[in-house]
Amino acid sequence: MEMALSRGLRCCQRVFSWIPVLIITAVVLWSYYAYVFELCLFTVSNTLEKVVYLLVFHVCFGMFSWTYWKSIFSPPATPCKKFQLSYSDKQRYEMEERPDAQKQILIEIAKKLPIFTRAQSGAIRFCDRCQVLKPDRCHHCSVCETCVLKMDHHCPWVNNCVGFSNYKFFLLFLAYSMLYCIFITATVLQYFLKFWVGALPNEPAKFHILFLMFVALMFFVSLMFLFSYHCWLVAKNKSTLEAFSAPVFVSGPDRNGFNVGLHKNLLQVFGEDRKLWFIPVFTSQGNGHYFPLRSPSSESRNLLLANEDMWDESDDGSEGDL
Repeated sequence: MEMALSRGLRCCQRVFSWIPVLIITAVVLWSYYAYVFELCLFTVSNTLEKVVYLLVFHVCFGMFSWTYWKSIFSPPATPCKKFQLSYSDKQRYEMEERPDAQKQILIEIAKKLPIFTRAQSGAIRFCDRCQVLKPDRCHHCSVCETCVLKMDHHCPWVNNCVGFSNYKFFLLFLAYSMLYCIFITATVLQYFLKFWVGALPNEPAKFHILFLMFVALMFFVSLMFLFSYHCWLVAKNKSTLEAFSAPVFVSGPDRNGFNVGLHKNLLQVFGEDRKLWFIPVFTSQGNGHYFPLRSPSSESRNLLLANEDMWDESDDGSEGDL
């Protein structure tokens, strides 16, 4: 009975989690109708102006839709099998009742992996639910019910975890959303003013154009603050979680532990091919399991160099490799 109830609640949660996405989709589809039909086709009289508006609008709308789709439907990247406990290690860990001894077991296993961050207590970060040693910058998402590589946050507006697999897409989604709102505001403004002062006839288009102006401005202001914040995070090579709680290393907490300079920070997210920076295709560096450190110790540097080739290779059995 309890299991059936739990399944029912999870099913309801999954259904309701799509409501914010449906709201955004409905607003965007209405804005498409209001701009294309009510403004361009029924209100704008100049043919050249109408054609230019429609061409630029559809480019902005296409890029917005593409990046939003990628943000929603890019599966969260999860730790590969190398971070899972082997059968013997799992048996040894579960049979050991002393917390200190369990902690030591995890330390021994982590020596073979490029893990340099620790829990607040100084212990190796281990997820009991996923049964994996957490790679650096990896966190468990209670909504997605999995550990997510370089997790930034769980976003209800895309109904997905924003992390290593889709952080670039999320940034581009914010950028193209702002561009979409700016273009609408700039081109609707003159007709908004004409309707406002009564220079145009009081037609059904009036409501759509007035409301379109207010909605575009409202979304632009909110997006501007969010986009600016994430630009700052990228420049500092931080996630939202790391901005609120500094990552802990063997030497202690360090808010700038992954900050390797503005240029390298940008390359980690957008990749080395600048032609692809503004296109929603995956170009982020690495595979999400380890990241260069700002001031790696000699021990950390040796481990990274020793494992560099191994971690650059794909893991065939992993769900999270990219």
